Amino acid sequence: MPVPATFAHTQVPLEVEGVHLTIAALHREGELAPIVFLHGFGSSKEDYADIALRAEFAGHAFLAYDAPGCGDSGCSDLARVSIPFLQQTALQVLEHFGIERFHLVGHSMGGLTALMLAHQFPQRVLSFVDIEGNIAPEDCFLSRQIIDCPSDDPELFFTAFIERARHAPAYASALYAANLRHKVRVQAVRGIFESMVELSDNANLMGKFLGLPCPKMFMFGDQNASLSYLPHIAAHGVRLGQIPACGHFPMYSNPIAMWQHMADFYGAISG
Repeated sequence: MPVPATFAHTQVPLEVEGVHLTIAALHREGELAPIVFLHGFGSSKEDYADIALRAEFAGHAFLAYDAPGCGDSGCSDLARVSIPFLQQTALQVLEHFGIERFHLVGHSMGGLTALMLAHQFPQRVLSFVDIEGNIAPEDCFLSRQIIDCPSDDPELFFTAFIERARHAPAYASALYAANLRHKVRVQAVRGIFESMVELSDNANLMGKFLGLPCPKMFMFGDQNASLSYLPHIAAHGVRLGQIPACGHFPMYSNPIAMWQHMADFYGAISG
C-alpha cells in the first residue's frame, strides 16, 4: 500500500549570477506561515524533514533545500559558492516557491546565510531561530580551519578536516564526519569557509543580529554554553535555547529537544 506523502521532493532549476543550479528541495503547503530551513555545512535538507511528523507544526507550510555544492543540489561552478552566493540563491528559491513572509531557521553556515538574508529584508522575516549560526569571530571553529590548517590541495584539506571532525570531543562529531563526503563537494569548501571567516571577523554580525526587529532565538548545545556573548544577546531580548547532551548539531544529538524548543518559541511569539 502506498505511503501518504508528508512533503513534496522537487528539483528546481535556477540561475544565480550566471551559475546554473539544480536545487533539491522538500516542501509542504499549509495555511500557517511557512518555516524556511537553511542547513549547515556538511548537513542537508533532510535534517528538518521530521517537521512533517510533529503535531506541534501541523498546518505550517515549510521549505528545506540543499544549498549549492551540498546534498542533492547541482551547481555548474562550485568555486563561486560563498555566503553571499548562498544568500542570493535563497532569494531565488523563495521567489520560486512564492514565499514572501516566513519564519526563518538556520544552522551554522545556514544560520549565517539566514542572518544576511534577514538583514537585507527584515520586513519579510517573521522570526529567526539561529542554531549556532555565526554572529561573532569565535563562531569560526570549523570554518577558520581554512586559515589555521591550510593546504593548497583542496582534497588534502578536506580529508584532514574530516579526520579532525571525526575525533573532536563533541556529541555527534563522528556522525557528522562520516557524512561529509556525501553532503559537500570538495570544490565548494574554500569559498564557503573563507567567506564565513571574512563576514564573522569584519561584518558586524552581532549588530546585524541584534538589530533584527523580529523575535529571535539562539539555540546552542550545552557543550557550547561557554560562548562569551550568550549573556549579552539574552540581555538584548534574544531567547536562549540550550540543548542538553549536545554540541554543534542538535538535529543529530538531541532532535527531540531541538523541535520542542522551536515549538515553544513559536507558541510564545504567537500567543
